[in-house]
Amino acid sequence: MSGPVLHLAVEIDGDGAHPAAWRRAAHSPGRLLTPRRVAGVAAAAENAGFSLVTLDDGVLPPGAPPDPVGRIGAVERAAFVAASTSTIGIAPVLPVTYAEPFHVSGQLASLDHVSAGRAGWVVTEEDLPEAARAWGRPLIADAGGRARETRDGVGVVRALWDSWEDDAVIRSVASSRYLDRERLHYIDFTGETYSVKGPAIVPRPPQGQPVVLGRPDLVPAGLLDVALVSGRDPAAVTAAAAAAGTPRVLAEVDVALDTPRASAAERVADLERHAPWADRGRLRHIGSADGLVTLLAGLRGLVDGVRLHPLVLDEDLAVLSRLVVPALSERRLAARPLPGGSLRSALGLERPANRYATTAPEEEAR
Repeated sequence: MSGPVLHLAVEIDGDGAHPAAWRRAAHSPGRLLTPRRVAGVAAAAENAGFSLVTLDDGVLPPGAPPDPVGRIGAVERAAFVAASTSTIGIAPVLPVTYAEPFHVSGQLASLDHVSAGRAGWVVTEEDLPEAARAWGRPLIADAGGRARETRDGVGVVRALWDSWEDDAVIRSVASSRYLDRERLHYIDFTGETYSVKGPAIVPRPPQGQPVVLGRPDLVPAGLLDVALVSGRDPAAVTAAAAAAGTPRVLAEVDVALDTPRASAAERVADLERHAPWADRGRLRHIGSADGLVTLLAGLRGLVDGVRLHPLVLDEDLAVLSRLVVPALSERRLAARPLPGGSLRSALGLERPANRYATTAPEEEAR
């Protein structure tokens, strides 16, 4: 079967998309915040053939007792995963509502270097008053103000990634020169609430620009590589994808699958006794692996891929790995990242030119 293929991403924060997912996890609660746990889940996703894992985060606890009330920072987890994987893309969530864009830029550029070009960034916002207090920052209460901070923050981060040209690092022992100062640039950003001069303190990332993902209603389309779109049915997803205006679009899909021990409906009902599975306006599949394959096949050509949010990672990821991803691959409906490739190449995105470069390296060499 020829035609466009789907890029598959999966969210691997915590024990799953349901707040009580830990009750059905295959490990003790104490293992949730261990490096071995996150590395094992990422390795399972990589071996299955996913193109990307994302790691949710925020300055506030992810839940309230008795559910998990702590997590390791997404960037730290992403760096650990980068060192223990080889092909899969890794995209932590990093809001810039209160965080310093200069630091965010350096963190993500470092992640791209550590992963040899497999880094992404899921942009979100902090909208709760408690988040401002945790950051020690004045509250940005209105949606317009948060949108401004997100727009400015993403723009600054992208400019800082370009503030080093690709060949700015010399490393010449003979001349005792490490940098070509002429290939470092001030970004000279001045916004409504802050200014940034630059340049960055980390060399340009291997991808030039790590892949930026986010909701198009939160981040201007011109600053995104990948839009994350929602809709409760395929028609709504199709409309959202058509309006996104970004190079790539991934549909958000909540997933609960039948397992050998219990049906999807039984598993959901078991967890619903403890807490509700919040409706975030996404497509939701509760049922068989074959049904999910049919749903995803129907999205082919409408979107460029999907980001799956499994109900319980230990249960659903196994079914995804054994039945769903192989079925999509056999029908040539899903793309698998190649060894040695970047996340941009896996998603079919070009490596962007540096906005500050005046002479291409190959032209200078002539």
